Amino acid sequence: MTTMTRVEQAYALAREQYAALGVDCEAALAALKGIAISLHCWQGDDVSGFEHGDDLSGSGLAATGNYPGKARTADELRADLEMAFRMIPGAHRLNLHSLYAETGGKKVDRDALSPEHFANWLSWAQGQGCGLDFNPSFFAHPKAADGFTLAHQDAGIRRFWIDHGIACRRIGAHFGKVLGTPCVTNVWIPDGYKDTPVDRLAHRRLLKDSLDAVFAEKIDRAYLLDAVEGKLFGIGSESYVAGSHEFYIGYAVANGTLLCLDAGHFHPTETIADKISSVLLYVDEILLHVSRGVRWDSDHVVVLSDDLRAIAEEIVRGGFLNRVHIGLDFFDASINRVAAWAIGARGMEKALLLALLEPTDTLRRYEVAGDFTSRLALLEELKTLPAGAVWDMYCLREDVPLGMNWLDEVKTYETRVLTERG
Repeated sequence: MTTMTRVEQAYALAREQYAALGVDCEAALAALKGIAISLHCWQGDDVSGFEHGDDLSGSGLAATGNYPGKARTADELRADLEMAFRMIPGAHRLNLHSLYAETGGKKVDRDALSPEHFANWLSWAQGQGCGLDFNPSFFAHPKAADGFTLAHQDAGIRRFWIDHGIACRRIGAHFGKVLGTPCVTNVWIPDGYKDTPVDRLAHRRLLKDSLDAVFAEKIDRAYLLDAVEGKLFGIGSESYVAGSHEFYIGYAVANGTLLCLDAGHFHPTETIADKISSVLLYVDEILLHVSRGVRWDSDHVVVLSDDLRAIAEEIVRGGFLNRVHIGLDFFDASINRVAAWAIGARGMEKALLLALLEPTDTLRRYEVAGDFTSRLALLEELKTLPAGAVWDMYCLREDVPLGMNWLDEVKTYETRVLTERG
């Protein structure tokens, strides 16, 4: 029996089982194919960028491990991304940080960045047929060394970072206009104190004023979608973060920006799944940064966990697929970096597929009728249905490796390309 025949037969049986519960597998696969996940460039080089090596001072970031094959140039990073995309079914996006600019060896500070410094990335995206998302880089810079940027007490330093934010919005809008798909441009800053401050309000007032200046220029939402991202704490900002979740939810509601929910930016016992329906009552769209925090915002590679499934279920059950932008955000230098992209993206897609294969209308009827016994029984029954057979059919149709075969191809790439980097 050929692999295709085996997959087709298993899928036919799975379709029958799901159809008996009122689930259309073909509709689920069609919906999954329409969901683009934004892969994050910084997984490929441990958040180094192409400005000045591995200096992450003032960032609150840490990439641990020294697995061989780290991308050293933009061309190497793009080659690694192409390899990762080939292992992931569907058409997806790239999320790019501003410190990945290519300036031709010239010193261009971040407040002076322009679309020309990302021309190679834009050309690459056109060739790949993928959209681009973007992020100002408010870290790993001398003017961020003390842990403050947009909320800095020094007006000159604030002005520098305001100009950086303005420049990045224009770059993002250029991406969106050329590629024909809005660029989600997300603002995250590390600003905060290691120990308890006396005045929590002052920096937040400065941050609000700075953000108002960054977003003052009106840009067509067909090209650019602005997002703001909060955080509970970070390395060097354990006691206070100016841009907290509460600060940014207020700012997003008041100013019409997207709100970014990062799975690693809350208490370890919190899940962002429960926040999605709440914030979407008040903001039009949200951005998700899907990560896996083990002890803190450790940004482990995303896996098919209960938390990930809950995020996907909330998006699908709420009918939010057109209002939620999904991006990955992790960096693990202890394993093959290309494999990490594939594991995380495939895990996110599997979680979405499981949610799309749920008979949500039936479950909702049980719930409205107060039949919680049937609701629980059906939810448990779904856990052992053959979703894997549906996933294999999706991979087959999208011409990506089935099962563990994708890892064999990544290992071959590692031997042929990554180990040659030293």
